[in-house]
Amino acid sequence: MSTLFLRTLRDDPADAEVPSHRLLVRGGYIRRSAPGGFTWLPLGWRVFRNVERVVREEMDAMGAQEVHFPALLPREPYETTGRWTEYGDNLFRLQDRRGGDFLLGPTHEEMFTLLVKDLYGSYKDLPVSLYQIQTKYRDEARPRAGLFRTREFVMKDSYSFDVSDAGLERSYAAHREAYTRVFDRLGLEYVIVSATSGAMGGSRSEEFLHPTPIGEDTFVRSAGGYAANVEAVTTVVPESVPFEGLPAAHVEDTPDTPTIETLVAVAVARFPDVGYTAAHTLKNVVVTLRHPDGTVEPVVIGLPGDREVDTKRLEAQVAPAEVEPFTDFAGNPALVKGYIGPQVLGEGSASGIRYLVDPRVVPGSRWVTGANEHGKHVFDLVAGRDFTWDGTIEAAEVRAGDPAPDGSGPLELARGVEMGHVFQLGRKYAEALDLKVLDENGKLVTVTMGSYGIGVSRAVAAIAESMHDELGLVWPREIAPADVHVVATGKDAAVLEAAESLAAELVAAGLTVLLDDRPKVSPGVKFKDAELLGMPTIVTVGRGLADGVLELRDRATGERTEIAVDGAAAAVVTAVRS
Repeated sequence: MSTLFLRTLRDDPADAEVPSHRLLVRGGYIRRSAPGGFTWLPLGWRVFRNVERVVREEMDAMGAQEVHFPALLPREPYETTGRWTEYGDNLFRLQDRRGGDFLLGPTHEEMFTLLVKDLYGSYKDLPVSLYQIQTKYRDEARPRAGLFRTREFVMKDSYSFDVSDAGLERSYAAHREAYTRVFDRLGLEYVIVSATSGAMGGSRSEEFLHPTPIGEDTFVRSAGGYAANVEAVTTVVPESVPFEGLPAAHVEDTPDTPTIETLVAVAVARFPDVGYTAAHTLKNVVVTLRHPDGTVEPVVIGLPGDREVDTKRLEAQVAPAEVEPFTDFAGNPALVKGYIGPQVLGEGSASGIRYLVDPRVVPGSRWVTGANEHGKHVFDLVAGRDFTWDGTIEAAEVRAGDPAPDGSGPLELARGVEMGHVFQLGRKYAEALDLKVLDENGKLVTVTMGSYGIGVSRAVAAIAESMHDELGLVWPREIAPADVHVVATGKDAAVLEAAESLAAELVAAGLTVLLDDRPKVSPGVKFKDAELLGMPTIVTVGRGLADGVLELRDRATGERTEIAVDGAAAAVVTAVRS
């Protein structure tokens, strides 16, 4: 440590929002270089490479082969698949000196597809799985939380290529199993949840989420084993109700009721025997969809009034379009703000505005909703009898206690960080880029693909976030920058000599060692740094040396034991490898 490029900090950095960010900066593992960009310092780079090693070992073990693409990519393949525009502002676009369009790669499906197309042409060449560990670039609008959400990050992305859907199932299962081994080795808690494919496309998608209160993703799980990203949760649809015998719709004066709360209050007062609640009202929310080609479209979402629109769920359903607030009521006079009803909505209506409803809006369900006049609502408006819709959409918030779609019990909500994602892409990219091979009958068939990602740099943050205490980081041994931190305390030359000798023996035994040999640094500072840096085993060479003992400490448990100087290296090796 007397020569290590390291400067620990006593105070938290001002821009650090989460523990992992604070501790990685204070411990001298990373330094901010730009908004959403970080420099890896020597200790941090060791941790990063250890995570990378674990990922690489498990990918190699499952039979995947490593390649490496440039980060600077041509426009044409992404233009062919539509993602040059679909990525919108998240894509870093640039031109070379000749005016040619390029991008900084956010992901590499197109490039892998073209590589296989270039080299392979027969079913005999498949299956094959290729991967890389590569820096990705996405122009995040709001980089935050240190390494969790950045503009430049490192991801392992791999791609499987098969002749048949059955082959894709096998490749997908192999990647899924490899991912469980990776995260088990990293010591990260994870939950595998069903997910939406979004702009990636494909038939099946699962996320590996690390549960943490700071997570940006909400997921649900039930006691019966159901688990899904909140965007992928499907609503349990109630039975339709026959129209016969239902009361006729009737418009009521409801002055000063532009909100669900004010409407319910009036409804309860007007019809006390019915027992109206917010769940009996039909809320109609107007949003603007901005499509990748630049066109904008107003859309109305109809949902029970006791629910809010979940923006993430809505965005997942309408991707690659982006959701923006709607403000143009003046240009759409049919929309009476605060009193919008479905009678004027739908692509065939006078307004021509597309109307999508929550799955709970089923034929025969009765609603209280806007009458399209200020101060008026319509009661007993029956879905399918009095109004229709253009389609359904899963955009309403999911709440704790909602039934799981598979009947496995009520849902509970939790927060998590996405650590890995596996997709069955199918033939979307192969068709767009004409990746075909000859099958066993000599017929050209389109290859089917899978896509699989792990956030390597994000894994460092997730481990730091989950493995620390009030003193500092607590690295698991698999990825720690060193196995043992040897701390030499005191001014006696014999202490430093003994510490150096022990460190040399440990290195000879195959361990990695961080030796605190800094002169003129107090024992207190050295102890605080050892706790902050978080090596799994700490050995103190100090006052006990005169009595022939050293202190061995387990950083995770805090357990301290005295070991004899004679045979100390063997004792430390045993502790490390036990």
